[in-house]
Amino acid sequence: MNVQTEPTHTATGELNKLSVAAIVLAVVAASGLWIFGVAVLAVFAVGAGHVALNQVRLRGQRGKLLAIAALTIGYGIATVALISILGFIPGSVQQFTQ
Repeated sequence: MNVQTEPTHTATGELNKLSVAAIVLAVVAASGLWIFGVAVLAVFAVGAGHVALNQVRLRGQRGKLLAIAALTIGYGIATVALISILGFIPGSVQQFTQ
């Protein structure tokens, strides 16, 4: 199977809408990390960021930096969540062993 990896047409100068949606989701998730409790939106920001990067590459659109910023914020929130969970485990184990 032959997979096309080159852009299908030249740069149109139009902004990729999914990269805008990804950065909006990432900003809402980052603000929701402490304020609203909606940090779960980071998962959608990461997914949309990856798809947007692929679309930007294939279609020759603008928005690559927006998608990368959304991925950075989304993965940063995931890292904070992982560290938080790992910090919670020892206290939970100690509570159940007493």
